[in-house]
Amino acid sequence: MHIVFVHRHGPGQFVHIARRLILDGWTVTLICESIDRPVPGLRVLRYGNGDTPRASPSGRKDTSVPYIEAGRRVAEILHRLSAHGNTPDLVLGHIAWGGMMFVKDALPDTPMIGFCEYFFQPEGGDVGFAPSENIDLAQRQTLRLRNAVQLSTLDQMDYGISPTRWQKNRYPSEYHSKIIVQHEGIDTGRARPDPLATFRLPDGNLLSAGDPVVTFAARDLEPYRGFPQFMRAAALVAKRIPRARFVVAGGDGVSYGSGPGQAASWRKLLEDETNLAPDRMHFLGQIPHRELIRLFQVSAAHVYLTYPFVLSWSFLEAMSCGAAVIASSTPPVREVVKDGHNGRLVDFWNVDEFAERVEEALHAPEKFQPLRSEARKMIVRRYDLNACCAKLQRLVSQVIGAHSRSKAVRRDSEGLRETV
Repeated sequence: MHIVFVHRHGPGQFVHIARRLILDGWTVTLICESIDRPVPGLRVLRYGNGDTPRASPSGRKDTSVPYIEAGRRVAEILHRLSAHGNTPDLVLGHIAWGGMMFVKDALPDTPMIGFCEYFFQPEGGDVGFAPSENIDLAQRQTLRLRNAVQLSTLDQMDYGISPTRWQKNRYPSEYHSKIIVQHEGIDTGRARPDPLATFRLPDGNLLSAGDPVVTFAARDLEPYRGFPQFMRAAALVAKRIPRARFVVAGGDGVSYGSGPGQAASWRKLLEDETNLAPDRMHFLGQIPHRELIRLFQVSAAHVYLTYPFVLSWSFLEAMSCGAAVIASSTPPVREVVKDGHNGRLVDFWNVDEFAERVEEALHAPEKFQPLRSEARKMIVRRYDLNACCAKLQRLVSQVIGAHSRSKAVRRDSEGLRETV
């Protein structure tokens, strides 16, 4: 069997299923703009950079143009594959960046599964969540253009996959019957509790499980992931608990939203505001995954905040490590955390309450032990990598099988008409 994955920065969410299919003897091809990690046995075909986004009359860049160009380039690659006798049995790809727009034009007789990560809306999600944000006409138009790329793909795909129920429900209800909720999975064998774990700080100090360590992790330290709220809560905790240390993993770039204006980074802006001593607040930057897991294993309180947006893998991994999670009560988080059962939930904007919950975890860790255990159990039950990959692999095989049977029926029907 031959499967083609399409992802702007791949393999991304498809890395685990790609590895499994390669081990099972499949031919696996990735069409992408860039690679985020190598996978042995994966054939990579790049479609190159899209055109520079064009400015709209409002001065904002027209994000739809490079996405349409990406779709054309992916379709050209698929067409060439088919012309050379390498037609895939299925195409599975991320629908947000345009790469899947013209799959059915290039391969009208090939089944297609879309990865439906996030549908933009002017309310109920990340846009308009901040009280100070006013959504103007130009922003609404930009959202509609971004969704137009997805809507074109939703119409033609045979099935869709969303990692969570909340993400699925962001999409128009007309497409819900096509979309299956299936997370890509967390490696619960690697991300597991370890009471003997240690973590070496850049200054040479060694942290161990049981130390008053407060952790925070995000790809980049920015408002979408609640970094300002975390820093302000940390400043309150630091005054009340002198032994507490705060360890932060994440880069200084901007993955989502906007930059910090004149400041060099959101980290620099919040460092200046809170004035936390460097021997209390440790910034690690983006660290290797194995170190991130060790950090979660020594955490006494792991703080996770997010706008109503896609859930971070790191958050689920922290729960898989049995961390005491204190998280924002936003819709995607509430799908995973039940307050008082497997973690604590706090209003995203309530800095004082975040500080109080962190202090509670540091002062009375025994009260959080049942929550830690339940967090681990829930992740193993719902997000275990092996189980999630097996479900996705079954879906892929079923879609290919159903398509093959349908083709056989059509051939038989055509043959019958010819004989009659």
